[in-house]
Amino acid sequence: MILERTSKEILVRLPAYVDLSELQDMLDYLEYKEVTAKSNATQKDVDKLSDSVNKSMWQKFKDKRSLK
Repeated sequence: MILERTSKEILVRLPAYVDLSELQDMLDYLEYKEVTAKSNATQKDVDKLSDSVNKSMWQKFKDKRSLK
């Protein structure tokens, strides 16, 4: 593995035999860290948003399948 820092980014070079699914999990985590690094959201804010999204998704699911 080679790790290199430039003025604008950090480069990681891995051998081709590295498991891509595990690498994707790691990249997803790093993307999460990048996106949330400057967030001022509290856990309470995140919980409220999550509840709202879940309710909306469930309502769309019910409407699509004509459930009550």
